[in-house]
Amino acid sequence: MSIEVKISKRPISYKIAMKFLDKRVEKIKENQGRELLWILEHPITFTAGIRSNKNEILDKKIKLIKTNRGGKITLHNPGQKIIYFVLNLNKRKKDIRKLINIIEKAIIEFLSLYKIRSKNDKKNIGIWVNDKKIAAIGLRISRWVAYHGCSINISNNLKDYSKIKPCGLNNKKITSIYNESKKKPININRNLNKIFFKYFNKI
Repeated sequence: MSIEVKISKRPISYKIAMKFLDKRVEKIKENQGRELLWILEHPITFTAGIRSNKNEILDKKIKLIKTNRGGKITLHNPGQKIIYFVLNLNKRKKDIRKLINIIEKAIIEFLSLYKIRSKNDKKNIGIWVNDKKIAAIGLRISRWVAYHGCSINISNNLKDYSKIKPCGLNNKKITSIYNESKKKPININRNLNKIFFKYFNKI
């Protein structure tokens, strides 16, 4: 499979990223575009998935962007890595559970590079370090084209989570690589690129 890899060094607006993803999805549906793996960061942004509700907003002053991904309200901010993708499951395995499992394994392997032991949870999608969430997953499937992606907390400001119930959780239930190791992680983009590219080729 031919996957285009994009790595953005500067923060990208959420709305700009969504427009780019939507265009790529439509091109792939028409067999005119390549699949995509895009690693980036967003400025502080609060988004609401299709299963979100108003009681997850603790600070009513925040600006909330509604999105068509699965999941609830979450936060994106500098120091958190976003891994967006557009994958054509028509040319792969039409198995959403397998896709989620592949993403979970990729995140767990990535975190292990930084000596962090993590796990998935069958009841609560995402990746966890003990009882704290370190990575979130939100997908959308349209005519068997899978897109959106996952976010991994690297060294972002966890205090920003106090304005919401992230993924329906208490904000104290959120952690990051830096929070767990007290060390600034290195080679983030390179390691993410290598691991996710490897796992996506297993689908």
